[in-house]
Amino acid sequence: MKRWYVYLITVSLGLVLASLLVRWNFPINFTEIWSGTKNTRSDVGKTPDGKAVSNEVLEGLRRRHDLRPLTKLEDGTKIQDLPNGIYGFSMCDVPSLSANRGNTFSLEIHKKRDGIVYYVGYASNEDIAKYMTRQKRFHILMYPHAWQTTSSLLEIPVAFVSKCESRPFKDGYLFDLFVTEIPESPD
Repeated sequence: MKRWYVYLITVSLGLVLASLLVRWNFPINFTEIWSGTKNTRSDVGKTPDGKAVSNEVLEGLRRRHDLRPLTKLEDGTKIQDLPNGIYGFSMCDVPSLSANRGNTFSLEIHKKRDGIVYYVGYASNEDIAKYMTRQKRFHILMYPHAWQTTSSLLEIPVAFVSKCESRPFKDGYLFDLFVTEIPESPD
């Protein structure tokens, strides 16, 4: 009987935390949460009128993780051959990175200092809540730029995504990220 109460309290606290994080609208890094390192609220988010500040949001995230842009010499290099601590742009499956987003409207890709590679883009609060509650078999629609209903920045490890599909949307692309299962946290 005690296990049931502990489970119920744990699930309730998780849902409360998920709703707070979505309401705060800052990038969510589950690797930091699961590894026990501190995930602090960053300076990134929305303006008081609710509009996303795309460039400031991404710049703040890059600074927070001490990432440098891909150089022209590194442009087109396979992700595994690039050093840690960089960011660039790519379409699905991240075969290589480009130094500029260009006309492809590709997603921003971060290869952090620990070597973990992330998709970085904008998603709806509902999609982020699916991720926060660690559901199984769901998908997230991610956009390279903030839109009216997708103004929350999300970073998700590429390794968590079982399939990524891109499709035309307005003047660019949207990315459908399929997540089969999020690995258990290391304890």
